[in-house]
Amino acid sequence: MATRLISRVARLRGQRFTKISRRSLCSGKQGEGDVTSISLAEKLPGLPAAKYAQATSHSYDTHVTTLDNGLRIASENKFGQFCTVGVLLNSGSRYESAYPSGIIHFMEKLSFGSTPSWEDKDKILQALEKVGGICDCQGSRDTLVYAASARTNGLDVVMKILSDAMLRPTFPDDQMDDTRQAILFEIEAMHMDPNPEMLLMEMIHKAAYSNNSLGLPRICPEENVSVITRDHLYTYMREHHTPDNAVIAGVGIEHDKLVSLAQRYFIDDKRPVWLPEGEQWSAGAGPPKCTSQYTGGIVQVEKDLSNVSLGPTPMPELAHIVFGLESCSHKDPDFIAFCVLNMMLGGGGSFSAGGPGKGMYTRLYLNVLNRYVWIESATAYNHAYDDSGLFCIHASAHPSKIRQP
Repeated sequence: MATRLISRVARLRGQRFTKISRRSLCSGKQGEGDVTSISLAEKLPGLPAAKYAQATSHSYDTHVTTLDNGLRIASENKFGQFCTVGVLLNSGSRYESAYPSGIIHFMEKLSFGSTPSWEDKDKILQALEKVGGICDCQGSRDTLVYAASARTNGLDVVMKILSDAMLRPTFPDDQMDDTRQAILFEIEAMHMDPNPEMLLMEMIHKAAYSNNSLGLPRICPEENVSVITRDHLYTYMREHHTPDNAVIAGVGIEHDKLVSLAQRYFIDDKRPVWLPEGEQWSAGAGPPKCTSQYTGGIVQVEKDLSNVSLGPTPMPELAHIVFGLESCSHKDPDFIAFCVLNMMLGGGGSFSAGGPGKGMYTRLYLNVLNRYVWIESATAYNHAYDDSGLFCIHASAHPSKIRQP
């Protein structure tokens, strides 16, 4: 039986090969109609015309409503079972000039903690899990964002959690202590990380905008970890967490429903925790205007990572350099041009982990990494902010190669 089966398979393969061998993709003599002699820019003879699928586009209008107290609400409804809502504030680290640097870092770590309605973060996460939701808070140099995603039928819970997280955090002592420990650990990890990108981004902003706006530290300085208190946080929130300084944005939500829930939970429900009894959350004088001032400069740090490796092999001895130029804000017409330039320069490490051609066509690969074998990495970055920007190139090599042209 085994012999017959093998013989049958062999015959089938032979028949299939015979059929293929009879096909001819050329006409005439060898070299006159041979497909191998036809340019890739020309169409092959005898093939039917290509038919392309028609792309279908759905038009989803963005609706914007401004409430009486100045709070703006924007939404775009899309088909699906899940929705995402975020509260964005012009409240980044650039506004900390009158405070100990690190306020935003603390608020990011303390987000979605204890409130009058929720005992701790675990209770909030349990409530979100019931509606298939997640939450997060991200602070940058420009903004602070509280966001959550869940099934559309859980929008009521999401809006209640977002309003409490933004307007009514209690910051108990145990959570403040845990946050201090978490920030100290993050600072230590940043200084011991063999990939110094986070540290380098702090340094290049400090050099570009010396002691002002975008140059203020995004990561809490170690000396301020024990200085920042609950009163600092509430004072900062009273000044920056005003309705005219915030936007509620939602995707996958009916606009009227989002406006109704925003009115209920952000205005009618309870006052913000920093306001006295009876006072309404309303637009105030607003935070002082923060205009970035590009100064330029040099920041240097000498570090020894020879003792932080996990095994017997020490970390490679590398020097890292970031060269930055002032670019433009994300509102500027030239913003797209800077994004295209960033993509064209590209870059990365001196090896390709994704196979041939994965990013190897970018200018930093072709003109830097492929030509100078002693360069370990070269990468371009474009940071765009509200009123300025920073275009950077980060390169690393052995310290002995620093002065190479």
